[in-house]
Amino acid sequence: MLVDLIQNTLDGLALGSAYALLALGFTLIFGVLRRANLAYGPAIMLGAYAATWVHLQFHVGFLALAAVTIVGAMLAGAYVERLCFAPHGRRGRSGDAAAIASMVGSFALWMQLEEIATLWLPKHLYAFPPLYDGPPLALGPFTLRLEYVAMLACAVLACFGLHRLLARTRFGLAVRAIVDQTDGARLAGINVPRVFFLVFALASALGGLAGYLIAAAHEQVTPMLGMWSTLKGMIAMMLGGLGSLPGAVVGGVALGLIESHSQWLLGPQYRDLIAYFVLFALLAARPAGLWSILTRKPTLAA
Repeated sequence: MLVDLIQNTLDGLALGSAYALLALGFTLIFGVLRRANLAYGPAIMLGAYAATWVHLQFHVGFLALAAVTIVGAMLAGAYVERLCFAPHGRRGRSGDAAAIASMVGSFALWMQLEEIATLWLPKHLYAFPPLYDGPPLALGPFTLRLEYVAMLACAVLACFGLHRLLARTRFGLAVRAIVDQTDGARLAGINVPRVFFLVFALASALGGLAGYLIAAAHEQVTPMLGMWSTLKGMIAMMLGGLGSLPGAVVGGVALGLIESHSQWLLGPQYRDLIAYFVLFALLAARPAGLWSILTRKPTLAA
């Protein structure tokens, strides 16, 4: 019983590392723009499809595939930003109307990106080369896949790097000024649309990294990767706390642990139901998320 408990905890930590990477990109966009990008997952999926096509054509190594996935996700993210988010900034629109228009537009582009992917590679499932094809890491009676260790390390390093970027650079100062007071930042001479675009590019690069690691761990890509990434990333972000980068990592790990233990105790058919129930209960009791509980402070944007 104890061995199963520890093994499922390790599996949950491994699964949660993927969710944490997805949540970081969502959190970065939401924390700065205060808008939900529903096409974030499909942009990741399109980057993974680009890497799959390159693999089928040229059989390149994992570094090249990772670069293609990241660049593909960034290009798709830039396309979404130019069509759904930038127009409202140029017109000076803000508030609920702009947020709703951007979200609806990103949902439309979600459908478009999925169609592009399925027309590009029409099969429902394609094999993806693994990051590591050796045996899992053995820790006594326990096992842990090295791909998920790499994911967790990337999530922690990405969170640390983003915190340093936002806290110690002029770009980070501009981002924090926009978060605090967008109109004041604009009057101070900050190019707000340019900062928004760079935030989108950075979030899309994080998503591309997550997409590559997830595809390499699962050793396959399907059109469902877009919806899966959007759903898991948003739930992890809400669990951790909207706008909190450390909260995104905490929320992702928490979601992985909840799913792993729910599947072990109740079966796979109850895994998602339990995760949704925990999310609802947490938002009802503490809307600021898990990070605010751990730090006993309100969640701060970005």
